[in-house]
Amino acid sequence: MASISTPAATRRRPARPRSIAIVLAALVLAACSSPKIKAPVEDRGGPRAPVATAGGTPGAQGTPGATPAPLGVPEGVKPLPGAENAGKPGFYTVKPGDTMIRVGLETGQNWKDLIKWNNLDNPNVIEVGQVLRVVPPGADPNAVATRGVTAAKVDVKPLDAPRAASGASGVSVASAASTPVALPPAAAATPRDDDDVNWQWPATGAVVAGFDDVRSKGLSISGKAGDPVLAAADGRVVYAGSGLRGYGNLVILKHNSTFLTAYAHNQALLVKEDQTVRRGQKIAEMGSSDSDRVLLHFEIRKLGRPIDPAKLLPPR
Repeated sequence: MASISTPAATRRRPARPRSIAIVLAALVLAACSSPKIKAPVEDRGGPRAPVATAGGTPGAQGTPGATPAPLGVPEGVKPLPGAENAGKPGFYTVKPGDTMIRVGLETGQNWKDLIKWNNLDNPNVIEVGQVLRVVPPGADPNAVATRGVTAAKVDVKPLDAPRAASGASGVSVASAASTPVALPPAAAATPRDDDDVNWQWPATGAVVAGFDDVRSKGLSISGKAGDPVLAAADGRVVYAGSGLRGYGNLVILKHNSTFLTAYAHNQALLVKEDQTVRRGQKIAEMGSSDSDRVLLHFEIRKLGRPIDPAKLLPPR
């Protein structure tokens, strides 16, 4: 009968666990005798993207033998040019929107000199955070002028205020601009004392907006299109063009190692870069470039810092 085979089948069942144990033991022995292979490690932090500053060049993380990054620069990120000089006197850290022309205006230097002092291959490419030398190599950056200036009274009039004797003023300005200035060809353009500059007004119109250290940084002088714009002192043209946003057609004169003047919103420029000009010489014609009205925006900068022109210009 079929019931006779049942006990035999029942007796074989306990043998199965023993067979499984033998197989597992064989696998363990095989694993111990085989070469050790490391399992892949999962980086739960996700891919590590290089930390980049504006215009910065990312680098490899933890490269053996790499030069340590300057203080404040993340490990593995290539420091920007001149980063080791950040915050030192005589150096300037590039801000968003800066150009070499603006850096020159902000530091009181000729932008072409800045290019040479910093060995820039392409002056059109500067990076936010880059640090530029803004004093001549070997110069003492702490040697700055400290002499004060005497304030002069300036009447600010509305833009639509009537201009008294405008015709006569125009004649006198034109004749002054065309009259040769009797100065020796050398030395006269560079005073012995950098604060001792013989200033004059750059235009004859009324002052319609006074100095504001935050916004205007100069005086706004009214006039009509084509009125002469005159050099406020002897100097050299360090910029003539329209490459500085907000200034329109602009002329910048460098008078000595201390002072720059800027003449903005002109309709025509009558001088070129590197040209020497004399006090009272016509350098531009008044206009409304990059402005909503005809006027001359006039700045005086001492060591790059805007100062109130009324403190230097003679009383009217």
